[in-house]
Formats: sequence, structure tokens, C-alpha cells
Amino acid sequence: MKILSVNAGSSSLKFRVYEMPEEKLLMKGMFERIGLEGSSYNIRIGENKLQKEASIPNHKTAVSILLEELKSEHIVEDLKEIKAVGHRIVHGGNFYSHSVKITDRVIMEIEELSDLAPLHNPASLMGIKAFISAIPGAVEVACFDTAFHQTIKEDTYLYPVPYEWYTKYHVRKYGFHGLSHQYVTSAMQQILGKQDVNIIICHIGNGASISAIKNGACIDTSMGFTPNAGIMMGTRSGDIDYSMIEHIMKKTGMTIHEIDTILNKESGLVGISGMSDLRDIDRAFVAKEQKAVLAVDMYTNKIVDYIAAYYMKLGTVDAICFTAGGGENDTIIRRETLKKLWPIGIVIDEQKNEETLVRKGKEGLITSEESEIPCYVIATDEELMIARDTYQTLG
Repeated sequence: MKILSVNAGSSSLKFRVYEMPEEKLLMKGMFERIGLEGSSYNIRIGENKLQKEASIPNHKTAVSILLEELKSEHIVEDLKEIKAVGHRIVHGGNFYSHSVKITDRVIMEIEELSDLAPLHNPASLMGIKAFISAIPGAVEVACFDTAFHQTIKEDTYLYPVPYEWYTKYHVRKYGFHGLSHQYVTSAMQQILGKQDVNIIICHIGNGASISAIKNGACIDTSMGFTPNAGIMMGTRSGDIDYSMIEHIMKKTGMTIHEIDTILNKESGLVGISGMSDLRDIDRAFVAKEQKAVLAVDMYTNKIVDYIAAYYMKLGTVDAICFTAGGGENDTIIRRETLKKLWPIGIVIDEQKNEETLVRKGKEGLITSEESEIPCYVIATDEELMIARDTYQTLG
């Protein structure tokens, strides 16, 4: 059975085509600058990669080009071979704790939640509608990035603010990167040989989140009502004292919108060091540039704070996992984080840490035999998670 896994952005569309249940990747690619000048797309089949420029005024055109490429590259001979399309939806609110077949009601509820994810949910809807029009015979499935965190209990997901903010305005912790945390949890269940795993997952990328998994289910996560909560990130501040917002507004005359933009796009690592890319920060850290050293210290301190808190919540921890771009490939961030975790018995294996790089095809254990908690590097795969959920949703 052929399944499309789709992640639509406001001006982009990432896709993969899988043969399921074998999980064989047949084709992947991305459409960029949809609706803008200089639009293009790339396709990869095995080791062969194609890059093409094209006029792509909207998502419907992108989908049309994609389906033509599927036929011209003989991934399918007939579009009826595509039995389902799984869509990544950033926000499912309180409505969804698992993936679902898309109906008119589901579309309506995704639209209702757009004020909670104004950059993402409307883009996903454009992708959904384009595929419904292009392949009416395929089942469309919504896979929510918030769903995995719906097992968090009320005493953890509520904020200490007036309760009516929750009942009237849906203010609560939702958590994000759920598809990634779900995938890593399933990978660790295989590695550890049991379903009821107690693990801490560190999804370290430009956006970053940490989750506590108890008996295979999420009990807490660092991102909150929005993805700007939790640890500092590439350009996001993470947790701050909200009173500084009014203070800066008074001092500078900035609007709340301007402050919000700064906290989302000009804070975090870039706010401290002037750089948001961990590769640039690592080079400056090795050169002992003061602000880069400060940024790495602050960043790893924040990661350690959450790991320590989740360690106490879990009681026993089977493993700590690093994933996403930084977690999979940044040996400095992993090393500096694990060195600070010595009070809970973490002992890093320096050589394994340096050698374990997902971009070079290597993942696995990066702690020594003496470490009381093993620490792993796991390559996440949100697109495969979408394909799995879509296949399971079909029954």
C-alpha cells in the first residue's frame, strides 16, 4: 500500500512516499517558495536527486506537480495506487489525542484552532484541500503534533491563572514536536525491549523541547501554550518572567506585537551570541568567544534544569535520549549537558559521543558502562511516524 506523508507550510510542502507496512521509502522531496518568486522543488529517489525551478503559485499547483512526478518517475502508474495521505497538523487543541480520518468536521475544528497556530494550521488546510481535490479516492488522515502530549494530566497542563482562561479561551499547556517524541518513544521501546519505558527525550533543534515519558506515555513536556515556552532555543526566549515585557514596553515604547516578535525571532541563542545555528555557535565556542561560551552555558543549563525536574517526576529513568538536528549531531551540546548531569550518575563516553553523528549514519549509546542512566542518540523521523499513524488509522 502506498501512502503519502505530507508536511505543508505557508510557502512550502515537504513530502515522502512510503510502501506500507514495509516502511519502504520510495520518494521524498520538498516544494519551496510556493506563491513567491523563485519557487522550486527537489525530489530524491534513492541516491538520485532532482532540482527543478517552476512556477508554483499555490499549494494546488504544488500537489499537481508532485502527482505528475510520481507518475513520470514510475513510483505509481495510477494515482489510485495512493491509498492515503497523512498530514502533519501542528495544533489539535483539546480535540485530538490521536490521528484521525479527515472529515468536514475535522476540517472545521482545525480551522477553529487556527488562532492557536496561525502560521501552521491554515497552511496544513491548504495542503489537505489540495490533495482532496487531486486524489478524491485517497483517505486523508490528520496527524497532530499535540496529540502525543494529551496524556499529560490536568494538574500539569493547567497554568496557575484564572480557571476561566482555560474554559473560555483554551489556555493550557499543549506541547509540540509530538510526532518526534512519539517516534523516539517507539524506537526506545524496541531498543529497551519493553513497552513501559521511562525516558527523557531532548528534541534539540532550532526549536527545542524536552519530554518526560512514563510507562510509554507523556506525563510532561517543556513547550506550553505556544512553542515559545520551555528552554531557550535558536531564536526563541523560552521561559521568562512576563513582567519584563511591560518594563521594556515602558522603557522603549515598543508595542506588544514588537516585543512578541523579538521574543520569538531575536532571542534565545541568537539574542545572546548573535548566532542561531548551533554549528556556528560551536565553532565560536571552540575559539572561546565569550558570548558563544555564555550561550552554550545558558543553553545546556536550561536543558539540564528540565532533565533534573523530569528525573524527579519519573523516579526511575531507563534512558535519556537526544534527537533532532542538534541532538543528533552536536557533540558539544551533548557533552556539556551530560557533564552537568554527574550528580545523577551520568558518565559520558567521550569517544562514543564524538563518533555518534546521525548525519554520518551513526546513532546509539554515548555513555560509558559506569553511567547509572544510559544516554542515546536517536534519529527522529516525523514523516515515517505520520505514515505509520496513517496506516494504522486505515485499520
